Formats: sequence, structure tokens, C-alpha cells
Amino acid sequence: MIRFCFFWAALALGLSLPAAGPAFALQADNPVAAVPQSIVAVLPVWPKRPAGLDEPEGSGVVVGDGTIVLTADHILGAAVRVRIRNLDGVIAEASIIGRDSETDLALIRIPMTLPALQLSGYPSIGGKACAVGNAFGLGISLTCGTVSAVRRSGVGFNPIEDFVQTDAAVNPGMSGGALVDEDGALIGILSAIFTKQSDANIGVNFAVSGPLARVALERLRAEHAKPWPRAGLQLRPFPPPGGEGRSGAAVVDIIPGSAASASGLMVGDVIMAAGARRVFGPADMRVAVAIHPAGAPLVIDAIRDGAMHKLEIIIAE
Repeated sequence: MIRFCFFWAALALGLSLPAAGPAFALQADNPVAAVPQSIVAVLPVWPKRPAGLDEPEGSGVVVGDGTIVLTADHILGAAVRVRIRNLDGVIAEASIIGRDSETDLALIRIPMTLPALQLSGYPSIGGKACAVGNAFGLGISLTCGTVSAVRRSGVGFNPIEDFVQTDAAVNPGMSGGALVDEDGALIGILSAIFTKQSDANIGVNFAVSGPLARVALERLRAEHAKPWPRAGLQLRPFPPPGGEGRSGAAVVDIIPGSAASASGLMVGDVIMAAGARRVFGPADMRVAVAIHPAGAPLVIDAIRDGAMHKLEIIIAE
């Protein structure tokens, strides 16, 4: 598994790097054609970086009122400052508003107003998906494919994962870019490539889902962001290694005084669903809690002694 943003190998490849610009020959009535206007190159400024060395580049998506940009937190790394470059090649100093390592998202403010994209819900599997970002630092580019899967969690990149999987080609430099549907709606923030040998595209690419990105955005905009809510459960995969049965998350421990302690859940219960989300393991339960509205009951389907029980957990902010 490889993150795909940090630095582009343009010098090694002998490439000439043009400034970002409007280089798209899509039909005027195609809503995806307008998306690149809402994507910026993100250029972190790291401390103690040798003078004259090309900076690593990533991507970001303009959201909200057009002056804020969602990007991938791992792009920033140890950055002390950050700049952006828009589609027309204008480079400007930006400011970091907030960072969240649990979802690998960060928020920066830009000194200009650009067209903003609106975060959407989960797309349909098999629908069209286009990835838009700053591939290899060459400027904003667009590739298209399909939505391969939704609600992917437990992949192993972030503590809280709710990915849209796509086969649209995604390459280094596109972290923090946009995954959009055929209507140009923002269905995800590009995050990672799943591969074991290299950072070449093999068609298994992940974007933080619209629903999770929306919650993270609101938290990042808050002046004093609180830790992500937790149910107070210790879970393990079910069935255990070598076992058989329908996958779920088995309750190993319940923290006294937690939201789960008042729910009626018991050690040994196997959680099969949380709200509308099928729970295949602990990671699914973690994201179900994260994106659920605070104060609203989260309905849990759990198997106990062979029978299905419906319980409720009230998640406090």
C-alpha cells in the first residue's frame, strides 16, 4: 500500500513542467469539464529544505465559500507554510486552518475565491468516476473510470476510513484531488493507491467518501476541534482467524460510563450493522460512529446467542 502524493520524479524522467492551465478538450455541456477550475496544486513548504530543490506537490479541492481547500493531510507532512497554484498558474500563499490525521484530511484557506465543489453522498457502484488532480506536478489533469466499491474500511491507511474505490487512473501528485461523478458532484477526496510493489496505477485507488469528508470539513472549520467520538467498545473481527460464519465485529470489552455501556450491548455480542452500514469488522463500526449525527440514536443490529437484537447507542459530541 502506498500513499501517492509526496514528490514527483519529473527531473528523473526528464520532463518539462508547464504551469497549470486550461488544457481540456471536453464538451462545453459536460459538467465534468468545469471541475478543474475548482482544483489547485498544493505546495507545502518544509523546514530545512535545501535551496533550489524542487518542492513536492499535491492537490486540493475548493469547497465551501470558495476560499477554503480540502486536501490530504499527508501532503503537508512537516510543512511550516503552504502555497497553492490555481488552474491559471497563479501561485499564492495560503494558510493552514486545521489538520486531521485520523481521516488524512486537512483544510487550508486561500487568498482568492474560486468555484467550489459540493460534497455529495455515496455514488452508485459501476457509475462513472473522474479523478482530477496535479499528477506528477505537471498541472491539473483528469482521468475517468468507474466507481468500483463504496464504504471501504479497514484498508490500513487511516484510523478512520470510509473510502470510495475507483479504477480511474490516479498517480503521484493527485493526493487531495477530487473524485467526481458524471454530474461533477464531489464524491470523494483522493487519498491513496493500494499496491504492494510500486506507485504505478493498478486500478485500485481510494478517495475519502463525501459523507466522511463532510463531517471532517465541519470539524476542521471549528475553532477548537474535539476528538472524534467513540462508542466505548473494544471489538475484534468475527469470525476469528480460521473460523467460519458471517463476518461482523465481536464485542470484547465495554468501557464503563461510555455510550455503549448504556446501550444494552454485552461482551460476546457480534455487531452486524450500525445504522444503514453493514459491519464487516471493527473498522466499519468506527466510521459508523464517526459520521453519525451527535445526539441521535445509532441503531445497532447484534447477534446474541443466535438471535438478532436491535439496540441503540447515543453518540455524544
